[in-house]
Amino acid sequence: MKLDMEKFGKFAVRFEPGQMIFAEHEPGNSFFFVQSGRVQIVKILDDIEKNIDILQPGEIFGEMAILEEEPRSASAVALDKCVLLEFTRENFEIIMAGYPQMALKLLKTFTKRIYDQKRCFLTLTLDDEPAKVADVFLMLAENLMRDSAEGVVGYPRVEFKASIEDIAHWAGMSVNKCREILNHLASQRKIEIYADKIVVTNINDMSRYVKSKRNQQK
Repeated sequence: MKLDMEKFGKFAVRFEPGQMIFAEHEPGNSFFFVQSGRVQIVKILDDIEKNIDILQPGEIFGEMAILEEEPRSASAVALDKCVLLEFTRENFEIIMAGYPQMALKLLKTFTKRIYDQKRCFLTLTLDDEPAKVADVFLMLAENLMRDSAEGVVGYPRVEFKASIEDIAHWAGMSVNKCREILNHLASQRKIEIYADKIVVTNINDMSRYVKSKRNQQK
């Protein structure tokens, strides 16, 4: 979704690479739409900074400050030169009243973002690193099923258009550690790694493994 800068340009704010947009735990009264550039979302867990997501143009972040009036649950940092549209509660209400199609898109995005954030945090609470990687595949499979009325084609064998770097980001670990775990899973024939995709041979096995690890943590 690309927003008309003639209509929304007055809400534009710009950030340089590496610049902090907002910090975890600070109060917030606005959310952001990524017009250009990429934004990294990070969170401190057990005194370690974990990558939560990398947002692309067209995505929204920081919405919980508007929806729940709570402090920031994570930090946001500009990865590139970014142009963001910043919306406060006040001008969000103007959008809701005057731009119904835009408001509907925002509400749908809010719903998806809230689910994705909570789902990602659930993955990061796992103590076992291979279980984190397996849970990322479960999360991606859930997204495929949610976005497709026909379910996941080929289930329980599932193909993901994701790189090792993508999996590492979502699992909150280094690329090298993630590659080590994925190579081990490949040696067990639980996954197949290709240049442009990763195939899980039986997603049900991943589900059982993650469930057992969660039960062990209780």
